[in-house]
Amino acid sequence: MKQNFTVRRGGLDGVEAFLSVAQHRSFRRAAADLAVTPSAISQAIRSLEARIGAALFLRTTRSVGLTEAGERFLVRAKPAFEELMTASQVARDLGQRPSGLLRLAVPPGALAILLKPLIATFSRDFPEIEVEIAASGELIDLAAQGFDAGVRLGPFIAADMVTVQLTSPSLLVVVASPDYLRRHKAPQRIGDLRGHRCLRMRRSNGAIAPWAFVEGNKAIEAIVAGPLIANDYVALMGGAVEGMGLVQLPELVAHTALKAGALVQVLKPFAPNAPGLFLYYPSRHQMMPKLRAFVDHVKKRTTAARRSGGGGSL
Repeated sequence: MKQNFTVRRGGLDGVEAFLSVAQHRSFRRAAADLAVTPSAISQAIRSLEARIGAALFLRTTRSVGLTEAGERFLVRAKPAFEELMTASQVARDLGQRPSGLLRLAVPPGALAILLKPLIATFSRDFPEIEVEIAASGELIDLAAQGFDAGVRLGPFIAADMVTVQLTSPSLLVVVASPDYLRRHKAPQRIGDLRGHRCLRMRRSNGAIAPWAFVEGNKAIEAIVAGPLIANDYVALMGGAVEGMGLVQLPELVAHTALKAGALVQVLKPFAPNAPGLFLYYPSRHQMMPKLRAFVDHVKKRTTAARRSGGGGSL
């Protein structure tokens, strides 16, 4: 028969009263210590003894002592109760001030965008918070995997999440290295991609993503082929920089490489809009101070960027 190891309701009631009486060897002094009446202390001890099934104290008109059962109970109950109080204080501190470990699930392609302007300044402003970043291209269940918040492109975030915009929408651009374009004629039309080596993204559901374009008011998807498939934009961009082929990326991911001349954009007239990055997290009702501090920091940074003409991007 399976044993029931669950502490029954009220199983800890009276333990604090017991420890105080054991310390003071007096019901009256214990009552004063806990700011209750002596009768309340007596009732708590009687209830505890009844649940345990043994007398814990020897009482006379002049003194209070411990029985053998009381001595054994004290040896184990005192450190356990102190540890419980310590645990309660630790949890209380986390619930009252920004501190502890903040775990974020972030796609690898967003790391460079976030680390310099956001995580570094946040760590400086909140030194009692440790930030852990898990770089993953997977769509992570925050609650199930113990994360406080995540970062994703807008369309990939579940509808029941609270979101905060990190970056403005940008174009989805096709880029290649100058070396690749010296060896292969740059495509002028979407159909020209059939003659090119294209680096492709594998989505979290296992499917390889088609490339998206617009021509006039018409959305077009192109199935491409090439030598490299990866599940993260950073790996694909690295392959493109090394001259492996063309790749389609959000402009905010490719921005630095484009500015440095390591990549060159092609098919500009057909570039569609791509959604921005969002911070997302569960209900506000479950928000700890560490997450509230991070959300407020994000909002402050995006507001400052918007006022400086950055379009709301970090």
